[in-house]
This record gives sequence, structure tokens and C-alpha cells, in this order.
Amino acid sequence: MKYAIKIMIVIGLVSAGANASEVAHYEFDSETLGTPYSYTLYTPDGFAESNKRYPVMYLLHGSFGNENDWASRGSLQKTADALIAQGKIPPALIVMPGNQSWWVDGNNEPAATAFIEDLLPHIESTWPAIREREGRVIGGLSAGGYGTINFIFQHPDLFVAGAALSPAIYVPLPPEHSSAWRHPAYLDEEGNFSEERWKELNYPSYIDDYMAGEEVVPLYINSGDHDTFDIAYHATVLYQALREHQPNQVELRIVDGDHEWNVWEDTLPEAMEYVFRFASRPLGALPE
Repeated sequence: MKYAIKIMIVIGLVSAGANASEVAHYEFDSETLGTPYSYTLYTPDGFAESNKRYPVMYLLHGSFGNENDWASRGSLQKTADALIAQGKIPPALIVMPGNQSWWVDGNNEPAATAFIEDLLPHIESTWPAIREREGRVIGGLSAGGYGTINFIFQHPDLFVAGAALSPAIYVPLPPEHSSAWRHPAYLDEEGNFSEERWKELNYPSYIDDYMAGEEVVPLYINSGDHDTFDIAYHATVLYQALREHQPNQVELRIVDGDHEWNVWEDTLPEAMEYVFRFASRPLGALPE
């Protein structure tokens, strides 16, 4: 099924319009950024006629990507349609936001603050989304996987499960050919990569507090076995740490492939099935 992209500013509760799934592009004014915040939204078949609240998956793009990547390159609509039709995931809203800062409060924009303080409240006040933790799951690829892990460790009270596909969680530093070295999020005033900033914003800064807390967030992690950035190694290190903390609520998959869309498109179904195992199903009727 082909998807339709349309540009609109969303004001109030908006219907998808057609009795079929839809992927469309929206934006709203972000107080944190001081600019419009763009996102692409998947709404399921039957959404227009429904009066229920839906679980929401936030699906993050990679470095120098944008809010259209998962829909245009990752077969998001086809995958979600098939999984819902087969009963493997519930009907859900899938939000694919855009950002310019690796999902952190980097040196170019406060993307993490905008995501938590602007985007989440916007989605839950504009669309019929379940507003409790049990209604939110998160995932992403590469830098989006890095962002997923950071958001989970910093805000375990907000997300009920996560999926990190080829997460760019390099410790102690990114490999020399990683785009992180030239990304504005980590460049200082002289345009040089800040090793200190990278270490400050990467997951080791948050994992101890996460493990000391009461909330456990189930996590699916994967990587291609030939990933050019050696993410299979970094993913395994994280998996081992989490396996000691939450042995029955973390999964690792090393699959055939490089750091590429073939890996992310092929493994998206399993990742979505995993996170939605822990999420609420569509709930009740909206108030009149």
C-alpha cells in the first residue's frame, strides 16, 4: 500500500480521514526549540471511525536523517499494516519525529528536552493517545538507537519498552569514520569534536541511576554482524550489563548485515512485536 505524505499544522484532535492506514507529515510550534517541530505520523486502518485511545510508538531516525526516513526507506507503513492485520501488534499510532542533534541536548539544539517536554505532551493532547507509561514505547536506528537507550535510562517512568536497532552507543568514543565526529551536536565553538561532550551525553552517564531505580524497561537490541562501526561489540557490552540487571527483560540479536537499511527494515517487525508485548491495547471511548 502506498502512503500519502501531506503537510499540515495540527490544531486539536485530527482524524486520519480515510478508512485505511495513513502516513502524514505534521508540525507544531516548539517552545524549547523556538522553531516548528516536524514529525511524521502513522495512523492505523479504522482510525477515522474509532473513538478509542491508542498506544504510541516513538520511532527515531539516525544521524543526519529526518522524520520521513522510516516511512520512505524503512517500509514502516507496510510493516505496521501487516503486523496489525496478523494480530502481532495492536492498532497503534507511530510517531516518527525529526531532530538535528542526535536526540540529545547537544551543542546545536536541545533535542532531548524538546522531545520530552514538547513532543510527548503535543502528541497526547492532539491525538487520541494513551497518556500513561503503559501506552508509550520507543525505538530507533543508529543515532536513534542511541537516543532510545538514553531516553529509557533517563526517563524509565515514561516508556514501557524500547528497541535499539544498531545503536550508535560507542564507548569510550565513536570510531573515526562515524558521523558523530562531524555532527554539530558534539562540535565545540571552534568546530572540533568534543570528547568530553560525547562521554557526558552517552548512556554510561545514566545507566547507574537507571539500575538503581525501581522501574525496569524491557529492551530489544540488535546489530548487523558486519556492522562497519563494530556496533555488534558495543551492543553486546550493553546487553551483558543489562542481562545482570533484568535477565528476562532484555534481548540481543546479531543478524546478517552491515550498518544499513536492509538490517533495519528486516528487523523492524521483530522489534515492534517485542515492544508492543508490553504495551496497552487500545482503550475505551474518548470522552464526549
